[in-house]
Amino acid sequence: MSSFVVNNVAGESGRKLPQYIAGLAASGGALAAGTFLGWTSPAEIPLVRDSEYGFTITTEQFSWIGSMANLGAALMCFPIGIMMKLIGRKWAMLSMVLPLVLGWALIIWASNVAMLMVGRFFLGIGGGAFCIAAPTYTAEIAQSSIRGTLGTFFQLLVTVGILFVYGVGAAVNVQVLSIICGVIPIAFGLIFFFMPESPHYFVEKNRYDDASKSLKWLRGSRYDERAEIEELKADDAKMREEKITFVQGFQQKSTIRALIISLGLMFFQQLSGINAVIFYTNSIFESANTGLNSTDATIIVGSIQVAATLLSTFIVDKAGRRMLLMVSDFFMAVSTILLAVYFQLKQSDPAKVADLGWLPILAVCMFIAMFSIGFGPVPWLMVGELFANNVKAYASPLAGVFNWLLAFLVTKIFASLVDALGSAGVFWLFSGFSLLGTVFVFFIVPETKGISLQEIQQLLGGEKNASSAPPASGLNNPAFDENKTEAQ
Repeated sequence: MSSFVVNNVAGESGRKLPQYIAGLAASGGALAAGTFLGWTSPAEIPLVRDSEYGFTITTEQFSWIGSMANLGAALMCFPIGIMMKLIGRKWAMLSMVLPLVLGWALIIWASNVAMLMVGRFFLGIGGGAFCIAAPTYTAEIAQSSIRGTLGTFFQLLVTVGILFVYGVGAAVNVQVLSIICGVIPIAFGLIFFFMPESPHYFVEKNRYDDASKSLKWLRGSRYDERAEIEELKADDAKMREEKITFVQGFQQKSTIRALIISLGLMFFQQLSGINAVIFYTNSIFESANTGLNSTDATIIVGSIQVAATLLSTFIVDKAGRRMLLMVSDFFMAVSTILLAVYFQLKQSDPAKVADLGWLPILAVCMFIAMFSIGFGPVPWLMVGELFANNVKAYASPLAGVFNWLLAFLVTKIFASLVDALGSAGVFWLFSGFSLLGTVFVFFIVPETKGISLQEIQQLLGGEKNASSAPPASGLNNPAFDENKTEAQ
């Protein structure tokens, strides 16, 4: 067990293993989210072409079915922040089992398009809530040295959920697939019920004995939690003294910077085209005439996504957030450029690409791998790190709403963009956004690996004693001078 021991902020020792268990359990909601995100790919052909449910679904209607989850997720981002403050991070997440089960029930027994849309909407409510609550929970329970690793668990479980749906969807019909997916949130609830509440929440509620018990569970029974409790109490007292209104919160230098970074990362995550690639993987391979069965192709892509995200869990606290983001976005740009070139050649002369069926496979696999290493997990991880407790309840949900609305927009208009610009034009557009994202990370995004949440606030606020952050971090770059974001 000695390999699971680290030092805490006060120089005491604590075990890592319980933190990994709790972080993985909290991210079980991401597995449920991954199933409904990936569901559209194996469901599209059976429902639209084969009318498997016994009623007609047009391509336009299916695009709405796919997009409704994003609207549900956007709607839930703010309420989940309030729920986390009122009933705690743990019970806020457990309560999301209900909309997830209800959503799958509507899809399982759907007799018309409206039931499918409403079911997807409820699934989005549950999934959107987890995107806010799980990263917050894992950031609060983890020691600084493993906070990045625990933060990547969420995206890892999302990718596992997507791969699970690809694999099972290849073997069973849509209704059976949906039944299996409906069991997952129930399993999450049964497991996460036994995990501890965040000690931050207990301190906020002046329940210091409960906070001590939570830390004992997370750090081990021999852990002396008193110094950490005192630090949490001091931080909470400071937040209470600095209690601010919604408007005042967004006038703070640290909040403005955190918001710019968070919204920027969410913008470039979605405008890379990830949801278009995930939701329409089958269509991309079929239109590329790769000769590979589209179902097999999606399983290959899903496997790469899981493997790459798993890799990121091992390197995010070593390579750092900035490096992963820049490498990720640059190679996503390369991938979409390759797709753009392929489809442009195919449009001008199909004979030119007769022997290039491997190119879109390579490009999509590279795109998925690079997204999963950096721009998949890291933006959500950093949202859980960047905002102070006195603004987190509404700042983090704002980033979540922005992300899901962009996901809705990209998913909904992808087919229309292809009609207007052609496949080549769309991927040229995505490549441009990825290149801009690389520049954004270089100049704006700070490095947060290995520093405490308190030190991150000092860094964002421009305090000189936040010297533990690497000097080359984005916020220390002259291009992001602190006077440019000073609240007026």
